[in-house]
Amino acid sequence: MEIRHGTAVSPGIAIGPAVVLDTEGVHIPHRTAPPDQLDSEVARLHRALDEVAAGLRADRDRMTARFGREFGNIFAAQEQAIEAIRKHTESRVRTDRYTAEYAVSRVLRDYVKRLEDVAVLQQGAAVEARRRASDLIGIERQVLAALLGNPTDPFANLPEPVVVLANDLMPSDTADFSPRTVRAFATESGGPTSHTAILAGALDIPAVVGVGRFLTDVSGGDTVIVDGTEGVIIIDPDEATLVRYEAKRAELLARPDRYEALRDKPAVTDDGVPIRLLGNIELAQEAAHCLDRGAEGVGLYRTEFLYLNKAAHPTEEEHYAAYCAVLSTLGPNRPLVIRTLDLGADKFASASGALVNEKNPFLGLRSVRLCLDRTELFRTQLRAILRAAVHGDLRIMFPMISTVTELRHCKALLRAVTEDLEDAGIPFKRAVPVGTMIEVPSAALIADVLAREVNFFSLGTNDLVQYTLAADRNNEHVANLYNPVDPAVLRLIVGVVRAAKGANIEANVCGEMSGEPLYVPLLVGLGIRQLSATPRKIPEIKRVIRALTVAEAERVAAHALSLDTGRQVTNYLRDYLRKLLPSEAVD
Repeated sequence: MEIRHGTAVSPGIAIGPAVVLDTEGVHIPHRTAPPDQLDSEVARLHRALDEVAAGLRADRDRMTARFGREFGNIFAAQEQAIEAIRKHTESRVRTDRYTAEYAVSRVLRDYVKRLEDVAVLQQGAAVEARRRASDLIGIERQVLAALLGNPTDPFANLPEPVVVLANDLMPSDTADFSPRTVRAFATESGGPTSHTAILAGALDIPAVVGVGRFLTDVSGGDTVIVDGTEGVIIIDPDEATLVRYEAKRAELLARPDRYEALRDKPAVTDDGVPIRLLGNIELAQEAAHCLDRGAEGVGLYRTEFLYLNKAAHPTEEEHYAAYCAVLSTLGPNRPLVIRTLDLGADKFASASGALVNEKNPFLGLRSVRLCLDRTELFRTQLRAILRAAVHGDLRIMFPMISTVTELRHCKALLRAVTEDLEDAGIPFKRAVPVGTMIEVPSAALIADVLAREVNFFSLGTNDLVQYTLAADRNNEHVANLYNPVDPAVLRLIVGVVRAAKGANIEANVCGEMSGEPLYVPLLVGLGIRQLSATPRKIPEIKRVIRALTVAEAERVAAHALSLDTGRQVTNYLRDYLRKLLPSEAVD
């Protein structure tokens, strides 16, 4: 039995036989061609490129219809890459007398090598460079398959759904995945913001990425467990492990039925205090998932995905259409909080204008700083937001504000955009509520000042914890330091809630902390009355809320604040939740 750990990107547990997809090692029979065969090699090359491009167009149309334009853009970007290499590969055939296969492999591998060099030399561009390199390897594989003859479809005539294992998966690999054919997948490489990770979440397939080298330890047909909640894969599990995970899987599958009765019930504590539950989304179609699970609206719409996988930045009309789609789903009375562009650090757009070479991108030109530097991007988004606001309860939120000056600059730009729309006679909503994220310690410390400038706060606990404790949660060397309930973090949250209450504005929590049942009693006890979480977490959060009383939650918070370490707080909250919900598993 082999146990490996990676990054959990789509929750759930799956058990099944392995299918190993080998993305490397394609055998190219000949490197050069006789002079009298060069024309026929060029013709073969173009036929193969046309075939792959047609397949990508079909994938784009299918995924756009199924999940929306954002997903379709993934395949559109790959189709553009096909056209970008067409002349270069033909030139290598004619000039170097390469075969079509070798020309494709050589040209694309040269591009990949340059991108890998960028990833090494330019830390700020590393994530985007590696993602583009991965896409090019996928294109190489597809074109070579068209030239050499497609290998046997690994998913043809399957007796049962499988667990897919690969070094990496391209968007084209996952386009036809469904729970009927694929129970889960795990990859050696990749990260939480990769195309494949995003698609896995939308397809609702458990997935773990970034496991490291493990394919040599598994053969097709071996039984594999993928725990997409904890980020674990187990190869060839023993009987005891298999029984344990079958039980965990059954328990997870039973939870939706158990919580179904709660969907239409209010999120109100046992002593009658309402706690507003909202959903976090990345894609417009996820708004329906929020309503399906009993959310009262969308508390965080991450708009970065509109910028990813595109050769150019999204237009005002693309922004407008996406926001209107969410508002149409939510209806006129449910809120939609749009977080403005949060690119930078580990998230980069494909368009070259958003790439910045920085030694420390997490402390650099990211998020609202990038928006204030690239005001044309910001103005486009703000115009679309104000226009869409006429169709519902839309609110705007600025991320990673670290000083009051930054916030005032954002508000000034919003006023300027308002004047532009008014002068142009374009319908828009003037009185759009404005909020700010509290995710930098400096913002938490001046929360009383910021509260006078905005209509609401939203605590982004992921970054707040990371910046407060100077610990990257994705870095295994310091992951032990990353704790959302460290006393330093809790003191900052207390100060933010106090400032919001003093200014009579709402304070929401929208980070991963708000999606963990373990932390709900603490947050309610600290004075939080609005939580925004991943849609799948909402029923569990509601279950905890309805079992609580505010008086008891306040006692929990007071005791937690008296403890010295994050570990002590965590252990205390686990014990309390076990008592509150004795029938629930508390990890």
